[in-house]
Amino acid sequence: MADVVSPEVRSRMMSGIRGKDTKPEMIVRRGLHAMGFRYKLHDKRLPGRPDLVLPKYRAVIFVHGCFWHKHDCKYFKWPKTRKEFWRSKIEKNVARDKTAMEVLKNSGWRVAVVWECSFRDASEVSERIRLLGNWVSSDRQEIQISGDPTWN
Repeated sequence: MADVVSPEVRSRMMSGIRGKDTKPEMIVRRGLHAMGFRYKLHDKRLPGRPDLVLPKYRAVIFVHGCFWHKHDCKYFKWPKTRKEFWRSKIEKNVARDKTAMEVLKNSGWRVAVVWECSFRDASEVSERIRLLGNWVSSDRQEIQISGDPTWN
């Protein structure tokens, strides 16, 4: 099936997708800040350039989009066009994520991944932020927070 918009319009739409300061990232930042946590943003010195770095707690947080990082949830679907291109692109993202997280863990950092789908239900947002804040204060090595409660 052909795209419903022209290539120029599709290109403009795709270029509008941000890598930083996304809506889910801003929710996490505001929530943690309100809880009293202070952090650095997108530290280029760390592998994978984590979205939030909490040096005091030796913790990093990645806020991942379900599509771009191939989350196993209902919001990830393989595109129906340019299948090889998208499969290659997304699989490289996943491999890069895995490598960065392993390097961080081996360097003594604790790693959290917060998935975009965890903020789809507005009634659950404060619970997800509380869960993340509890993790930061704990000594747990890693956590994944998603919209599916069985993942946490």
